[in-house]
Amino acid sequence: MVEATPFGLRLSALGRTIVKFSNGMKTWQCIRGCGACCYLDPSERPDLEEYLSPEELQQYFSMVGHDGWCVNYDRVGKTCRIYPDRPRFCRVEPESFGEMFGIEPEELNEFAIECCREHISDIYGDNSWEMVRFESAIANGDAHGSE
Repeated sequence: MVEATPFGLRLSALGRTIVKFSNGMKTWQCIRGCGACCYLDPSERPDLEEYLSPEELQQYFSMVGHDGWCVNYDRVGKTCRIYPDRPRFCRVEPESFGEMFGIEPEELNEFAIECCREHISDIYGDNSWEMVRFESAIANGDAHGSE
């Protein structure tokens, strides 16, 4: 079980409690072995046409597998097969988020953290190992082998 405390996160498992402390400054991190953002089912993202160009929209739809997961996502290894060459809409970068969502560079960190929390919660659950690892990574700056 994971719960937020005034000092950070508390993970209770197997009769042990681990508290992760933070100084209140969280930094967005992509964590290896998550892949929540690789669930591309268009019904989960009804506003795609608002921030993707027609070409990107076509590319996006071509990447959606029959089960809603990106065809380039290795679900066994939980890795992206095209990570270095992934499209703009798969990148968390100031320029791409500014163009797509109107996010200013100083807002990117907070926006990306909330997006990841939402995706991880929707895909794996609020108390999932992926959420625990993500919260630990953003609190401590440790991406556990980020991509």
